This record gives sequence, structure tokens and C-alpha cells, in this order.
Amino acid sequence: QAEDGNIEYKLKLVNPSQYRFEHLVTQMKWRLQEGRGEAVYQIGVEDNGLLVGLSEEEMRASLKTLRRMAEKVGADITVLREREVDYDSDVPRKITEVLVRKVPDNQQFLDLRVAVLGNVDSGKSTLLGVLTQGELDNGRGRARLNLFRHLHEIQSGRTSSISFEILGFNSKGEVVNYSDSRTAEEICESSSKMITFIDLAGHHKYLKTTIFGLTSYCPDFAMLVVSANTGIAGTTREHLGLAMALKVPFFIVVSKVDLCSKATVERTVKQLERILKQPGCNKLPLLVNSDDDAVTAAQQFAQSPNITPIFTLSSVSGENLDLLKVFLNILPPLTNSKEQEELMQQLTEFQVDEIYTVPEVGTVVGGTLSSGICREGENLVVGPTDDGKFLRLKVCSIQRNRSACRVLRAGQAATLALGPFDRSLLRKGMVMVSPEMNPTICSVFEAEIVLLFHATTFRKGFQVTVHVGNVRQTAIVEKIHGKDKLRTGEKAVVRFRFIKHPEYLKIGAKLLFREGVTKGIGHVTDLQAITTKENGLEESLGPGQLSF
Repeated sequence: QAEDGNIEYKLKLVNPSQYRFEHLVTQMKWRLQEGRGEAVYQIGVEDNGLLVGLSEEEMRASLKTLRRMAEKVGADITVLREREVDYDSDVPRKITEVLVRKVPDNQQFLDLRVAVLGNVDSGKSTLLGVLTQGELDNGRGRARLNLFRHLHEIQSGRTSSISFEILGFNSKGEVVNYSDSRTAEEICESSSKMITFIDLAGHHKYLKTTIFGLTSYCPDFAMLVVSANTGIAGTTREHLGLAMALKVPFFIVVSKVDLCSKATVERTVKQLERILKQPGCNKLPLLVNSDDDAVTAAQQFAQSPNITPIFTLSSVSGENLDLLKVFLNILPPLTNSKEQEELMQQLTEFQVDEIYTVPEVGTVVGGTLSSGICREGENLVVGPTDDGKFLRLKVCSIQRNRSACRVLRAGQAATLALGPFDRSLLRKGMVMVSPEMNPTICSVFEAEIVLLFHATTFRKGFQVTVHVGNVRQTAIVEKIHGKDKLRTGEKAVVRFRFIKHPEYLKIGAKLLFREGVTKGIGHVTDLQAITTKENGLEESLGPGQLSF
């Protein structure tokens, strides 16, 4: 049994002494902190992982003790599953797995972001509509109407922009969603775990939007939706490749199983398994058929990224939808509490992904806080502008999942209101940082890349669209080190120059580039920073640090 992590093995907890009880409570607090408010207790298991099992009354007494412990720390417990152990005794012995979830204090609910990928017409938006609205689809796309943001999407039935949907779970593991016509604020208040689905476009034409959604919103997991009757077609392979290139762990949902025979569903699943086992993927498919499988899948999936759970479900008949809910409920966060605390101690840095103008509020920006802490009323600088400057601004208020929030912590997505700040000065791809950070910006950078696909040879002077985090801009290839040209599958270090304006980049950031059918991935290795003098910033660190 691991010392850190949020899984605890307990043989039995029958009538502990007061001293032992205090010790157990302290241990539970530690496990909850490790899992950021969630822990799994396996009762009837020895510390070395041996499955011993308990008799009926010992198990009842143990669960009673566990309830007492949970009450003491202010948590709720739900039994995930029970299992009988084959032992040579006449009494049946059981082991039980219990999820302990702490009711969040100060609105610190667990927040997981799941990007939804898949080919056009595979049923992504409908599935999200069914999960978040709580009613089944009529087979003609009624469930997804609330997810669309534009009229042309409703008319063609195709998602072209990025929309967000939220699904909450309370501390007992029940789904909290719009079924009782709740508002988003109510869902946030009564949930101890939130899952934000990022609904991306499946159509090829909107590929740049999909890539932007995957690189800038930093999803924790991706859900690849494959329609059972068409199998792997169109952009499915491409989306699978994107998720793997960006190292986002993904699971697969085979939708529309009500439309076709069992044999067709099995054929699609086999096709998926074959692709996942290929040398390029090296994944281990795990087909989920029961609640038990769903619990195993969620725990294994978080521990080893090689496992890919596969669900077969229908948004119309509702078949196996519950298994997906069980899986999402138990899915633990990827980063533990220690990594998040380290991020929070760095200086503030907020990525700007979307910009709106809201009447009576002024300019509002949406995005993710990648490090540090951001409070209401804080002074930050935003940039780089077209001529490479940073401008001062003040954060007037913060909203997270449509409800007001005082403090934003690293890794959380939110919208910040900037008051009367001029909207035309902002664009996607900017960053808001604390003034003492002295951010480095560059127009020329080097990256180690792998060319995934290119029709002819890739050489100097070639123009590609580069995606790094929330930055996307056209860049020119200035130099390929050590080679004249590149062919498909080759690696090299390449120097790029941004065409329009300098951007804020970090060394080691993941990079994706594309142009027509050309695609490549890599990471930034070196930046040619523009010094602050050229930048129009004065050298003195006095109050007049930024010139306008």
C-alpha cells in the first residue's frame, strides 16, 4: 500500500479505542487531503493488498466506525461495491470498497475538465445534453439544442464553437444537474465535485477551434465519442492523435448502440481495440459492462495512463448511461495536493482564451489561471500588444462556473471582469501576469519537432499555423538545424518566426503546428527574448514602470 495517494487498505475497524479512533481520523484527513477531498477505503484488505474479507457483522461494525470517522471530519461515505472472497470458511466473507468525499469548505469543489472529441455526427453534443439535462434524447437531437451557441449550429446540427456544460456530483455521489430546472449557481453550491465538459467541434472545417480547445483549456481528460454504426471514420483518428500528442489521457464512448445490432457494436469495439493496441498507441483497452468494471476503470485509469476504458451506451434508450456516471463520479484528479500548492506559490499568470463585452460590467476575459493565486482587486499587467508592450489593469471581479468567487487558485478556469478596460487592446493568446514577473516575449523561437504528415518535403520559408497553449499564430520556418528539408516522420530542431506580433512563450511548452494536410508536434526548446529596453518598458522599477 502506498503511503501517499488517496487509497487506504483497512482489515477491520471494529470498536476501536478512543486513542486508535483519533489516529484513524487523522489518517483519513491525510488521505482526503492527498485526493483533494476524495479518498477510497477498501475494507477487508490487509496492508500488503491481501484480500482477507470480513464476516457480515464485522463488516457492519467496520462501516459504522467508518461513518463515525467521516462525521468527525465532515465527510460523507458511499459504498462503491462489495465483493465476496472465496475462503475455506463456511461463513461468506466480503470486502467492501467505500468512497469518502468531504463536503467542500469555502467552495473548493473538485473541478475536472473533460474535453469531448469525436467525428462529426457521432453524438457528442447529444450525450452531453442527456448527461447534464437529465432527460433522454428523442433520437432527433432534441437533447443538444441547449448546448448550441449559434443559429447556424441549430440549423445544421453541427457544433462549430466551444461550449461548456457542467455536471455536478454531491458528496453522496448522486448527480446534480439541470433536471430540477436548477441554475448553474445552484449546481455549484450543492456539488462537491464538478465536471466541466468542453464540447468541441467534430467537423474537419472547424479543426483549428478543436485544437485551440485542447491546447488552451488544458483538459484533465478527453472523452472520444465514436458512433457504433459508422465506427472509426473521418476525424476520429485525427482527434485520437491530437489527444495522444498532447498527452491527455482519454477514454472512449461508443454511442448510438440502440441503432444497430449487437454484432455491429462488437465490430466497432474490436476495431477500436485493434487501433489502441497498435505500436503507436500502446494502450490497454478495458470494456466496461458493469458497475464493478466502472469502479475498476476509474481507479486504474488515473493510476496508469495506458489503460483506456471503453463504454457502449445510448443517449436515446439510456442504456449503460449509469456506468458512465459512476465512472465520472469516482474519477480522481490527476494532480495531487502537493503539486497544486507548488503551482500556487509561483507568481500569477492567467491565460486569456475568450473576450466578451458585458453590458454594465465592461470588458470580461475568460481563461485559465496557470499559476499563482488571483484575488479581486488585484493589479496585473496584460500583453504582449502588437508592439510588444504590457498594459496595466485591475481585476474588478471574478466568476467561476457562473457564480461569484473571491479567490482563484492555480489550475482553475474563470472569467475576470476588467471594468472599463478597452476591449480592442486585447486578443486571444495574451497573458495577464503580476507586474514583478518581468515576462519574456519573443518573435523568434526554436522547437524540437516531429513531422507527422506532409505531402512533399518541409523546408525553409514554409508557413504554418503554430498552436502553443492559448497562442495561435502563423509562423515562418527560418531554419532547420542540420538538414535542408524534412520528410514525414523525421525529427529536427527548427527555428520559427511569428509573422504578426511577438508572443509570450515558455521553454518546454508543447507545440502543435498545421497547414492544410501538414501536421507536426514538438516542444519549445529556446527563445530569443526581446529585451525590456526595446520593449518600451523603462528599466527603473519605480511606479512608472509601464509606458503607454
